[in-house]
Parts: sequence; structure tokens; C-alpha cells
Amino acid sequence: MIATLRRPSERRTPDRRDSRRPVLRWVWRGLLVAGALLLGYLVLTFVQVWLASNRDRAPASDAILVLGAAQYDCRPSPVLERRLAHALELYESQVAGRIFVTGGKQAGDRCTEATAGADWLIGEGVPDAVILRENQGASSWESLAAAARILREQDMTRVVLVTDGYHALRVEAIADDLGLDASVSPSQKGGGLRDYAEETAAVSLGRLIGFDRLVDIDDQVEDQLDTTISTQAPAEDEVRSDDSGG
Repeated sequence: MIATLRRPSERRTPDRRDSRRPVLRWVWRGLLVAGALLLGYLVLTFVQVWLASNRDRAPASDAILVLGAAQYDCRPSPVLERRLAHALELYESQVAGRIFVTGGKQAGDRCTEATAGADWLIGEGVPDAVILRENQGASSWESLAAAARILREQDMTRVVLVTDGYHALRVEAIADDLGLDASVSPSQKGGGLRDYAEETAAVSLGRLIGFDRLVDIDDQVEDQLDTTISTQAPAEDEVRSDDSGG
């Protein structure tokens, strides 16, 4: 038997790529698991947003809190008017003896969303004395945070939040973070796919980093309210205030 000797240059040397392959496989597996978990989290949140949008809870409470929406030269937009009308129904059904209107104004506006809402309610026969106002908030978080301080000063914590259905899960979560015992009675149940997608993103991120850090996202989401739900456009000479408080 004749042994065949390889030259030193012909001897097989370990391939660095071979040593990297197990590491890369584990990296890819980790990324796939992380992606699957993220997708599952988003799907679960989407389902929760959808379920909340179709739920209506209005137990006896201390106050009915209306999330602000656009006003046109001191007149409520269709979105805000629908919320106010629903709050009026709850008030007349004796769900609560106080109505809390919220929402600030944009530069150049004559009225805040809260003022437009209060004036509408007074015009419908609600006594001014039972109406509370928060007129500085530029987002759901800001309006609810300010409202929560006022409510606690008056020993009130049980509230029914009135907003659009797809917005329900987020505002209820914000209210819970602020120490309110809140339930949501939507002025209109459900929402569109885009509404659900945006709320899913906002709720998913808010749960991770805190809803108080989502003011910018909140403004972007709220800017869609009138374009996605409203069926009435303002006249050319009316001043439009974006949905800052809802």
C-alpha cells in the first residue's frame, strides 16, 4: 500500500464560513421568534381594539366626560356634536349628574372645543352649573390628565368616557393610568380598518413606553377623526380646529 502524501498547501484548512454558520442560524432563529412574538402582540392588540370599539358600558358614575373633537368657529363638528348628543342622552338617563367637556383650541380659533361643547349642551337645556370644562388639552392624554386633576379635587373618580368606538381602548387605558375608574360609552361603535390600524399602533406602543409619551402620535391619530367619520364639511369662511382633544 502506497500512502499518498498531500503537500502542505493541499491540506484542508477550516473554513471560517463554516464556523459562522451555526451562529447565523441562531441569529435568524432569534429574529424569527422575535418577529412572531411582535406579530402576535400586534394581532392581540388589534383584536382588543376591535372588541372595545363595539362595547358600550355606562354604569352610574360621578361624571360623563366627553373627549374633544373639532369645532368650526365655535360650533361643534359632526363628530363632536355626535359625542355631545350621546353625553346628553346619558345625562338624561341619570347615568351621572355632571358632564365634563374637554379640548383646547388652535392658534387663531375663537373658541376651545370645550367651550363649543358647553355652549351646545346649554342650548339643549343642560344647566351651566353641572358642566365642567377642561379647555387647555391638545391631546387625549393632556385633556384626561387635566380632567383627572379637577375630578380628584372634587372627590370624583368614576367616569363614563364618551368618544368614538375605535378610540375606546386607548382612552380607557389612559384614564386607568391616571387613576380614574373609567368605562366607555361610544357615540358611534366600530370604525374603519385605518382607524383600527392606527389605534393598534398607538395602544401597542403606549403600553410599552407609556401613553404620556404618545402625544405626537395621538395628534396624528386624532387628525383623522373628521376625515374618516364626519359627513359634513365646514363652510369656506369657518375656522377649523383640528381634533386636538379627542
